[in-house]
Amino acid sequence: MRTLIAQSFSLEDVSKLRHVVAEHAESCGLHGPRLDDFVLAVHESVVNAVEHAGGYGRFRLYTVDGVICSETRDQGAGIPEPYVNGGKRPSDSSYTGRGIYLIRRLCDAADFRTGPGGTTVLLTMRLPRRPGPDARGRMRRIRVTAPGGRPFGRFTA
Repeated sequence: MRTLIAQSFSLEDVSKLRHVVAEHAESCGLHGPRLDDFVLAVHESVVNAVEHAGGYGRFRLYTVDGVICSETRDQGAGIPEPYVNGGKRPSDSSYTGRGIYLIRRLCDAADFRTGPGGTTVLLTMRLPRRPGPDARGRMRRIRVTAPGGRPFGRFTA
């Protein structure tokens, strides 16, 4: 596990935290729509803590086993049960309920642990596989021969 960010946050930190998350996620290999989706989901989890759980929280961003994870913690009263599921799209006239709905659709996985002592939101996104030594496949064995078809020394590649 590699921790990229671990910090407390409040309303004043939301915008800067969003930019820092984007930079770290991009440096880990997320790009394009997957980067945008992850950053927006993280932003929603942080904004929810600020807006609904006392104005502050604790944030951690880390990578483990080819996955980037964010953990947003607060000490609010918990998320009401109808919102935790987040399975039903809020109506167009609704002023609340979009954050969790979006979070669940933007990330590969979203886990909400909530109760009267606070909420922890864990978001995960698979990272693209980085090219490694086997990225081009195995090298073929080539025998080098001299003119006339005789082996040129004992060189093989």
